[in-house]
Amino acid sequence: MAPEQHGGGEELGRFLRARRTQTSPRTVGLTPGPGVRRTPGLRREELATLAGVSIDYYTRLERGKETRPSPAVVDSLARALRLDDAEHQHLRELAVRAARYAPQPAPAPSRTVRPHLKLLLETVRPNPAYVVSRGMDILAHNPGGLALYAGIADWPAKQRNLARYLFLHPAARDLFPDWDNQIRGCVARLRALAGTDPDAPDLTTLVGELLLKSPDFAGLWERYEVTGRKMATKTFQHPQTGRITLSFQGMALEGTPGHRLGVYTAEPGTPDHDAVLLLDMTATPTGPSPSEQHR
Repeated sequence: MAPEQHGGGEELGRFLRARRTQTSPRTVGLTPGPGVRRTPGLRREELATLAGVSIDYYTRLERGKETRPSPAVVDSLARALRLDDAEHQHLRELAVRAARYAPQPAPAPSRTVRPHLKLLLETVRPNPAYVVSRGMDILAHNPGGLALYAGIADWPAKQRNLARYLFLHPAARDLFPDWDNQIRGCVARLRALAGTDPDAPDLTTLVGELLLKSPDFAGLWERYEVTGRKMATKTFQHPQTGRITLSFQGMALEGTPGHRLGVYTAEPGTPDHDAVLLLDMTATPTGPSPSEQHR
């Protein structure tokens, strides 16, 4: 299964259709009539009426034929669909992109990690930490940052990707007690990225692979959710240390093409911190060290 091809308004239409079919009439104050509804969620005419636009105009929006909805129309649709703030912002970004669409995709962003960021990874030890690309490739890490994801070190460095790990590595389901929540948040983040830059080669390659290899991914991708539950802590059932609960902080890195720093921490003197120390001390070096990667 290949990822979708995208024109100017097609991604906007996909998002509207996904949100419409997943919005219950009762949640927007409509009382369904008698009999079985053929359409899941809202009908096109119901959403058009709620948003104050013509059915023909809304249909053209959903089919990707209308690419210049006004900000007022975008906001009306967001209100009618009861979008949260993140979904509303995503809809605005899709509308802007539809109006400015250029068919030539930009090249994949650089994977280079600057030396001072590699030094930062070493500085925060024993806390597990890594730098990931916008598409969740692990670009650099300290020992614990890789060891925490049990089994990922078995993959070649260029294959190590947090989304690929969650869906395709056999250890992932056992590692995360809340695996279902983890994968929903992962897909929501990728959907948000791909929605505003759908032809980016680094994202389309990853999405195409996961659509082909993971039915779980394909099902979630079809739902087009762009907001996931952000958790301040993550729990791991690690084969080396047992159950660990760590605080997590992700940070955008200035001056990079969408790279992020992820750091896990635990209170000193706790069993969780002891587990972090153990991972840091016993992690087996695999391939280039953090200071040598991506020179």
